[in-house]
Amino acid sequence: MKQIIQKLGPGLLFAGAAIGVSHLVQSTRSGADFGFGLLWALLLIHVVKYPFFQYGPRYASATGESLLEGYQKLGKGVLEIYGVLTFLTMFTIQAAVTIVTAGIATSLFGDFISVKVWTVVILSLCFVILNIGKYQFLDVAIKIIVITLTLTTLMATTMAFYNSTNAIELVQHIPEGSIEITFLIAFMGWMPAPLDVSVWHSLWTTEKQLASTKKLSTRTALLDFNIGYLGTVILGVCFVALGALIMNPTGNSFSNSAGTFSVQLIDMYTQSLGSWAYIIIGVAAFTTMFSTTLTTLDASPRSMNKTIELLFKTTFKKGYLTWSLILILGTLCIYFFFLSNMGSLIKLATILSFLTAPFYALANYLLVSSKHTPKEWQPSKFMHFISCTGLLFLIGFSVWYLTIL
Repeated sequence: MKQIIQKLGPGLLFAGAAIGVSHLVQSTRSGADFGFGLLWALLLIHVVKYPFFQYGPRYASATGESLLEGYQKLGKGVLEIYGVLTFLTMFTIQAAVTIVTAGIATSLFGDFISVKVWTVVILSLCFVILNIGKYQFLDVAIKIIVITLTLTTLMATTMAFYNSTNAIELVQHIPEGSIEITFLIAFMGWMPAPLDVSVWHSLWTTEKQLASTKKLSTRTALLDFNIGYLGTVILGVCFVALGALIMNPTGNSFSNSAGTFSVQLIDMYTQSLGSWAYIIIGVAAFTTMFSTTLTTLDASPRSMNKTIELLFKTTFKKGYLTWSLILILGTLCIYFFFLSNMGSLIKLATILSFLTAPFYALANYLLVSSKHTPKEWQPSKFMHFISCTGLLFLIGFSVWYLTIL
């Protein structure tokens, strides 16, 4: 068991990045507002996005390169589009995950420090950790965090089902009207994560190979990914269930204020497990969102630096550090001067992620189906079918949403 856990890494980093806003915020809000009515959307989007996420570790482990090198082989324009999209979205993504983390910190440690101050503190702490501990710290920390959250969430969900006196309604709901449809797009945009996380995953896979004395086999990389991905599905369903069983019967909805939302979230857990669990749940929720903040603050600068190096065919020794500082400053500018409402930030970030998903899906599919991927690791006929179907879904849904705006 110990050897298996040691081999795992990028897949759990993927889970650490994914199990954050999409689960703690969007899934619980889905359950609170619609009961189990949007369970179909959660399961469907996991199936639709699965092949495109899987192609990240598949390509990286089979070739020893990240998806970014692969994008360059598809054409310089593909890599340039990736760089532009990442630059346009990384600040809102970082701001969205950081403000939720800050809100939970405020409710857990006391509101004597404001959410804005916590935002600065958390970003600064993540910056220091990443520039001292680097990938090795991430690899160890995420394993502890993901396992802790999984156990506490499964326990809370089990108790919520046990304590529930209401009949469980599994009738599925098709959103109507602009408000409900906008929420649906936002819900699926980050469920289980934005598709550009596939690029992050490929970068973490290559880092794992560099840090390991033994080459990470493609089968091991795919097993690692599948474990992390299955975890995001199970926990997504659990968070929907918690919202449906605890919040939905009360008729209350989650607040758009980061501080108020975090209090509601932790209270939801303690209603299932009892007041004794407040600290445990609070720490689990905080560490979960902190891990998401940490992984996004690591991945965006890592990917932007790699993109610039490939485009300009040179190496920037301080590139990672420079992009980290740019991301922090940009995030703080968005939060302090443009948009400080948690609900609006999350909605903007998740919708942008959904609308850019077709690009990443198409690029990943073309790459693993091309001569640049060893033939034995190219998609099977079934994966080709799932990929083409998923690509049509992402494009069609995005066009449909843009036409009803």
